[in-house]
Amino acid sequence: MTQHTILVTGAAGFVGSFVAARLADMGHRVFGCDNFNDYYDPQLKHDRVAALLAPRGIDCRRLELSDGQQVAALFESVQPTHVVHLAAQAGVRYSLENPAAYIQSNLVGFANMLEACRRHRTAHMVYASSSSVYGANTKVPFAESDQTDAPVSLYAATKKSNELMAYSYSHLYDLPLTGLRFFTVYGPWGRPDMAYFSFTRKIVNGEPIPVFAKGELERDFTYIDDIVEGVVRLLFKPTPAASGRPAHAVFNIGNHQPVRVMDFIATLEQALGRKAVIDFQPMQPGDVPATYADTDRLRDWVGFAPATPLAQGLAEFYRWYAQWSDSRAAGQVPG
Repeated sequence: MTQHTILVTGAAGFVGSFVAARLADMGHRVFGCDNFNDYYDPQLKHDRVAALLAPRGIDCRRLELSDGQQVAALFESVQPTHVVHLAAQAGVRYSLENPAAYIQSNLVGFANMLEACRRHRTAHMVYASSSSVYGANTKVPFAESDQTDAPVSLYAATKKSNELMAYSYSHLYDLPLTGLRFFTVYGPWGRPDMAYFSFTRKIVNGEPIPVFAKGELERDFTYIDDIVEGVVRLLFKPTPAASGRPAHAVFNIGNHQPVRVMDFIATLEQALGRKAVIDFQPMQPGDVPATYADTDRLRDWVGFAPATPLAQGLAEFYRWYAQWSDSRAAGQVPG
């Protein structure tokens, strides 16, 4: 196997840490970067570095991608052949309160990454988009060819902008770029702002969980191992330019099995062996009724599509959560 030099941005994040670890296990030279911001507890990011990156010799540098000079210096130092760009300001609801953070990270930072890839002629960059680009689309499942020009949150708007910027760079500079529309990623080492994580913590502590829109919203929950498999396969199989179209494509990476929130809660209760106390609340601004991935394009291109059952994935998450919580309580670095 050819050894590549791969830069993973957002490497202390949930998806980034798993992708970086997988690429290192495959024998590649992997470098990471992250700004370790406080959108959620930065200690979790440091714990991921200690548990997943450091044992594999992955250097994860602290820097701001919105600073073009820092990005240029990083590329000069690392000289990546491939890039997995996962760093971004995440969260739909947070974008209602802090729009400037999304402009800097998701637009300015993304532009800096594109320019660095152009200057260094990287073989391929895959980047994180989101299922949120589909907005309140009622045609399901969501296919990559569907209209995505009606975002219902600023977060979604920045992700759609990323796809447009990447298309333009690919067209102008013959730069291979691939967008990854992730659908509700969950699993061990996940983000504490996500429902499965926060619900688990509240249920364990006997606290009520907020459930919006009567629990009728549907989400396509995708297990972290499936996300990593899709990312890695796409990284090493860029879409070539053809018939006047640039070397740019977008792919859904989702489980193709949308689950109603109330059914999700029932499955989580089984994994935890405890009942939830539910606090019903109105639907929130920026939320969408359903997410549902059509994964035919992904399967046709790389021969894979996510399929981990929700019950299995939540059981794996809770096994990790219980160990992580005990380690935290004992003042140890979780493994």
